[in-house]
Amino acid sequence: MKKIAFISLIGLFLISFTMCTGKKKEDQKAETVKEAVVTQEASKEMTIDPKTGSETVVLMKTTLGDMKIKLYDETPQHRDNFIKLVNGKFYDGLIFHRVIRDFMIQGGDPDSRNAPPGQQLGMGTPGYTLPAEILPQFKHKKGALAAARTNNPERRSSGSQFYIVHNNAGTPHLDGAYTVFGEVFEGMDVIDKIAAVRTLPGDRPEVDVKIISVTIVK
Repeated sequence: MKKIAFISLIGLFLISFTMCTGKKKEDQKAETVKEAVVTQEASKEMTIDPKTGSETVVLMKTTLGDMKIKLYDETPQHRDNFIKLVNGKFYDGLIFHRVIRDFMIQGGDPDSRNAPPGQQLGMGTPGYTLPAEILPQFKHKKGALAAARTNNPERRSSGSQFYIVHNNAGTPHLDGAYTVFGEVFEGMDVIDKIAAVRTLPGDRPEVDVKIISVTIVK
């Protein structure tokens, strides 16, 4: 009887040891999977798009095509204001109310939404201006996104109106006078299409070029 009991105890010990070992292996496997997921997520965070870096990217859909625009981190007040307006659907339905070939295309006037033909545009605002964030490294090259403004000694920007440079050689005479806060990096041909439309006196397109939507994509 003692022998049988002794063997039973050994059997129980082996079963218990096997179960513990199995559980330990499962725990180790689970931990390994967890570490792999964490490493994968960290790797994703460390991956930086060579076109846009870590900067915010918006997609602007227009009746003549789509543009992708990155917003510079170095101009945070203009970046954050643009993001706020985009998230509020402010730009959806507005038009490019001022188009000058080989110079720029301008939009962002809230008065341009459903504006009838012949209406004078260009003075609409969201009710505030922004302090200038003019930096020497950001030039008025083709595709540059800059803030429009009225003449003022502090060079404060319009709260919503912007322009995109069209000229292939840029518009260097505007450097240092207006805040450049982003740039188009996909859809340069769309700038060309908009700039090529026929315009009326006052530079408004004969057929409105509408901003369908602007959304944050990165």
